[in-house]
Amino acid sequence: MAKMLDPKEFLEMGKSIPMVDVRTSAEFENGHIPGALNLPIFTNEERVVVGTKYKRAGKDSAVLLGLELVGPKLARFVQQAKKIAPQKEILLHCWRGGMRSGSMAWLFETAGFKVYLLKGGYKAYRAFNREQFNKIPKLVILGGMTGSGKTAVLHEMQKLGAQVVDLEGLANHKGSVFGALGQAKQPTNENFENQLAQLWQTFDANKPIWLEDESKSIGSVWINDILFAKMRAAEVVKLNIPKEERIKRLVKEYACFDIEVLALMVSKIEKRLGGLNVKRAYESLENNDFATVADITLTYYDKAYLHGQQKREGQTIHQLELPKDIPAENARKVLEFYNSLNM
Repeated sequence: MAKMLDPKEFLEMGKSIPMVDVRTSAEFENGHIPGALNLPIFTNEERVVVGTKYKRAGKDSAVLLGLELVGPKLARFVQQAKKIAPQKEILLHCWRGGMRSGSMAWLFETAGFKVYLLKGGYKAYRAFNREQFNKIPKLVILGGMTGSGKTAVLHEMQKLGAQVVDLEGLANHKGSVFGALGQAKQPTNENFENQLAQLWQTFDANKPIWLEDESKSIGSVWINDILFAKMRAAEVVKLNIPKEERIKRLVKEYACFDIEVLALMVSKIEKRLGGLNVKRAYESLENNDFATVADITLTYYDKAYLHGQQKREGQTIHQLELPKDIPAENARKVLEFYNSLNM
């Protein structure tokens, strides 16, 4: 008989034993446990048909229809399982730990597998993830205006031993209207949160966790309410880097893209920049004067950042003056500065 595991046990065993999600491909794509493989017992269309039968004719009729649909696939399921788990140990789950995973567990046990089931299914896993964010230890936010190199500094801090979350890296987006340029497709919101939760469980609760200052949305994904509330209550170390340094970084990061693409991005913030600035930005793009374009866009982003900062009542913000945009050097200075505040 398959052994039932709670989410924590399931994830721990999943480090060495294959995890298999038997939900449909559509369910899997919308959100799944990082590292899990998809072996759907029903196709997307079959699940709809079985669900409709359940609503109209009841459970018994739906089960019979399900058996008719799944029957011809049984041998193939076992063959696939042997490829996935040649040692014949396998972890299974569906949405709620019900008939789909239970049926597949019976099949694989009949074929000689040792099977473990996730109690409560993917739904229980999602609830477990939310609990992890409720146990958040001390957070510290790395702030700074657009172009300050915050992400690069965080990566250098990580090399120095700091616990770091690169939210923009997980989201495949740099946050601004230009943020999708050069990035891979963004994950679904569920997968973004699942990846974040997986990283969260690796941290030492006795050490602070550093995150970049972000708005609630990063492109098309959202930071969950629990984490975002704690981010807004955490103290901030704000990097104050001269505008000319920030312009250089933006030119380096974005001048490599086609002028037409950059013009399209500028058009998305036309109303916020104002007609005259937009006209200057377009002319500067035509002349390959990317520094002027960066300067113009920063007039909007700097105002937006300061406006957002002023609305954060009660949040402690420590100002750190840095003359140059040198991530490795600035990372060291950030940690030294923060340690001096907590001595």
